[in-house]
Amino acid sequence: MSRQNIGPDSVILRGFVASQATALLDLIETVTRQSPLRQMTTPGGFKMKAQLSNCGQRGWVTDAKGYRYQATDPLTEQPWPPMPDLISALARDAAGETGFADFSPDVCLINCYQPGAGMGLHQDKDERDFNQPIVSISLGVPAIFLFGGLRRKDKPDAYLLEHGDVVVWGGEDRLRFHGIRPLKLAHHPDTGQKRFNLTLRQAD
Repeated sequence: MSRQNIGPDSVILRGFVASQATALLDLIETVTRQSPLRQMTTPGGFKMKAQLSNCGQRGWVTDAKGYRYQATDPLTEQPWPPMPDLISALARDAAGETGFADFSPDVCLINCYQPGAGMGLHQDKDERDFNQPIVSISLGVPAIFLFGGLRRKDKPDAYLLEHGDVVVWGGEDRLRFHGIRPLKLAHHPDTGQKRFNLTLRQAD
């Protein structure tokens, strides 16, 4: 594993979960059998390009009512699947490696990107406590992570994220704008043309 600082309180941990990647992909498959991946719609009526699901005490959703966390999956009307212990443990370990020793994630957003899908610059600000960091785990084909400033108009830096990489940001960087460039056509032996991203947060 190597460490790349990308901000005062932001780090890419290269290959941090590479040895557990197969187990993580198996867990994603288990979770999404219960709460399938789907394209959600933004409050403005636009369909998100990435597919998503959740696990944990609550899940992040978007629809005409807005962005929010809720305890039930709107697709199944059932509680979200519990967060697997391995996922929460790796997120805590990654946060601890970067100086956030008290991180205890209660939500995990699962994003699935296929060629052409990306995520525009945005802030993660639906959580109650901005003192807690964000932990983002990358699996599958590579992607370009855009990491901007505290204003949308700030020009972002671009970083290549590969299978097993983990990004942690918090502190003064917690509300920086970030996103993913549209995924290029590529192939990974474990995920085909897909990239999976696990984003762990403490929502409450």
